[in-house]
Amino acid sequence: MRQAALLAACLCAAAPVAADAPILSLPIDCTLGKTCYIQNYVDRDSGPHALDFRCGGLSYDGHKGTDFGLPTLTDMRRGVDVLASAPGVVSGFRDGVDDVGPTDATQGRECGNGVVLRHADGWETQYCHMKSGTLTVKSGQAVLRGDVLGQVGLSGQTEFPHVHLSVRHNGETVDPFDPDLVSPCDAAGATLWRDMPEYLPGGLLDAGFSPGIPDYELVKDGSADQTQLVGDAPGLVIYGFGYASRPGDVMEMKIHGPMGEFLLQRIELDKNQAQFFRATGKRLTKARWPAGHYTGTVILRRGAHILGERHLEM
Repeated sequence: MRQAALLAACLCAAAPVAADAPILSLPIDCTLGKTCYIQNYVDRDSGPHALDFRCGGLSYDGHKGTDFGLPTLTDMRRGVDVLASAPGVVSGFRDGVDDVGPTDATQGRECGNGVVLRHADGWETQYCHMKSGTLTVKSGQAVLRGDVLGQVGLSGQTEFPHVHLSVRHNGETVDPFDPDLVSPCDAAGATLWRDMPEYLPGGLLDAGFSPGIPDYELVKDGSADQTQLVGDAPGLVIYGFGYASRPGDVMEMKIHGPMGEFLLQRIELDKNQAQFFRATGKRLTKARWPAGHYTGTVILRRGAHILGERHLEM
C-alpha cells in the first residue's frame, strides 16, 4: 500500500514539455562514475518522503535539482570547471561566499556562489555552490553550451563539494530526467539531456591504506590515504568511502602482501546513508611488517551487482 502511494505521488500529471525546451549537457567537466557522481536528483514525491525519477532514494524531501558531486575536497581544490548546460544569457550571479559549507551567514544564500542562465520561452538553469572567486561571467553576458562559468565549490547550504543544477520553466521546477513526470520509474521517457547520464544507484568515491582507522573528516577530504605504511607502522588498515548505501549492501575489503593473502573481510551495511565509510585491518605484532609489495581491493556490492571497485598498491 505504501509503495502504491509513493508511485502515485511520483506520477503527477503535467503539461508536456515545450518544443523549445533547452537541450542539456553535463554542467561539470568530469566523467560520471569515475571523477564525479550524482548524489541527489529532483524529489518526485509530493509528501514527506523522497523519490528520484527512478523511484529510488537518491534525493531528499523537497530537493529541486540535480547534484553533481566530486569524490573529495581534494578534488575540489584541484579545480573542476562548472559548464553552461545550454546556450543562454546570464540573468544573475553571486560570488564571494566562503567555501565552508552551512553557517549562519548562508541563511538566505543557500545557493552560495552561483549563476542563473536565461533560455528561450521562460526556461532557466541555475548553478549553485560554486567556488569563491572563480566565477567567470557577468550579468547580461551571452554564453554557449560548455562555456566555463566557474568551478565546483563548497559555498552555501552544502556539506560536500558539488554543483547543484536546477531547471525551471516559468518559475516551476522541472526534472530534466523526466520533464513530463510520466515515466513509471523504470520506463524510458523523454528527457532534456543531449546524452542521458547513466543512473548509478550508489558507488565508491575513494579508498586507501592507513596506519589505523582514519578520521572520517580526512576520508572526506581525500587526505587519509597513506601509501608508505610498511615498516614499523602500528597498523595496516584498508578503507572504502562510498555513497547511497542501502541495507544489505556489502563492502568487501582485502589486502594481499608479500606472503600472500593478508586480510579478507566482508562488512554488511545496515542502513541508508548518503555517504559512509568502512575500514578494517590488523595491528603490528612483530618488529616490522614483511618487506615487499602490498595490494588492496575494495568492492561495494548490492546483491549480485558491483556498484564500485577500487584497486590499491604500495
